[in-house]
Amino acid sequence: MIRLLETTAVWLPGVLAMCLLNVASCFFSAAETAMFSLSREDLRRMQTGLPGERRVAGLMRDPDRLLTVVLFWNLIINLLYFAVSLVTARRFVSTGQPGAAAALAIIGFIGLVCFGEVAPKCLAVLMSRRIAVLSVFPVMVATRILDPALPLLGVTTAAMRRVLWPDLKLEPYLDVVDIERAVETSELGVELARLEQQMLGRILELSDMTVEEVMRPRGAYLVWQPPIQLAQLRQTVPSPELILVAGDDRDTVAKALLLKDLNTLPVKNLESLADPVVYVPWCATVADTLAALRAGLISVACVVNEYGETVGVITEDDILDTLLNPQSSRGQRLLRREPVFQSSDGRLLADGLTTLRHLAEKMDVDYDALDDDTPVTIAALLHSELERFPVVGDECQWAGLKIRVETAGEPGDDIQVSVEKLPDNSDDDET
Repeated sequence: MIRLLETTAVWLPGVLAMCLLNVASCFFSAAETAMFSLSREDLRRMQTGLPGERRVAGLMRDPDRLLTVVLFWNLIINLLYFAVSLVTARRFVSTGQPGAAAALAIIGFIGLVCFGEVAPKCLAVLMSRRIAVLSVFPVMVATRILDPALPLLGVTTAAMRRVLWPDLKLEPYLDVVDIERAVETSELGVELARLEQQMLGRILELSDMTVEEVMRPRGAYLVWQPPIQLAQLRQTVPSPELILVAGDDRDTVAKALLLKDLNTLPVKNLESLADPVVYVPWCATVADTLAALRAGLISVACVVNEYGETVGVITEDDILDTLLNPQSSRGQRLLRREPVFQSSDGRLLADGLTTLRHLAEKMDVDYDALDDDTPVTIAALLHSELERFPVVGDECQWAGLKIRVETAGEPGDDIQVSVEKLPDNSDDDET
């Protein structure tokens, strides 16, 4: 022990360096576990929370980049730790203390495993949100430092993967074929309840349904020009549930903010809380759009046509409502009532923005058996058949149904039609 104290100047700097490196390893291990332990709902709430919480949500929008940064720095720290441990152990041996060198190697290894990996990870799981917020600023600095080297790391990783595993393919967690097989099995009377079978069927529909059928069409929402003040929202009737922030061209939707996600609203500059939107073509499937929203921790997608013009928006809630509620429809969400209803005189009426898919469900028509070029809404069907704006009294036939215009105004006004089934011996004009 006396000799150990006499040689303090030889080993103490190395031991102190090992302690500091252990603390750094502890930090990155805890930060990694805390941030990746946050659920998607936690991240969604943090996007509109305090500045530190918003930074965490911002980092988690690109989890691959964050994981690369954390693992890179943790690897560098661990390599330095064992390098310093080796140098310090050799100094012990050079001073005639091989026992101290062996003890340093064993204690150093156990200390790194216990205090640099296991303990911080366990603590981070229990206090994930708090530790994520506390560690976000140093992690952001570490990310900025490594950003210039990330492209090189990506190229190196891709090259190694192609050389070592040229045929490696990412398998989907659940394939559409698996869902179809589950539906077929349930139809044979296996242990799936009726509601579960309906849910599986609607999941399959998402892969065939386009966003054009679910989106809120242009004209059914407001686009706000920044700066946005709270007083403007209070003057709007009905109160908006979604704030769409205009871009530089004052027409394209650049950001969006769901008010239901906020506990309190600032008086000024509400656009500062808004998140970016994801852009999808009008022909994209609802399933692909939902995957893009969830991957980017985004709530709103902007639908554009072939000319790049915004034709509507779709929210994650719209998609989930379509999935979970068998009676839901775009018309019901926009009109806040059932778009297909029975009038006082017994006629079945429908609004022009009602999708033909929803009308087919109401009228027991097999929508999937129709042509792929079927228009999306009743109004679109009338325009396609008449090749002009409809007027009261116009009629057309579709899928064994007779559709007659009952209410029509100027272009852009609401259209209302009556719907009745044609006799079985009539000719159907299916589109």
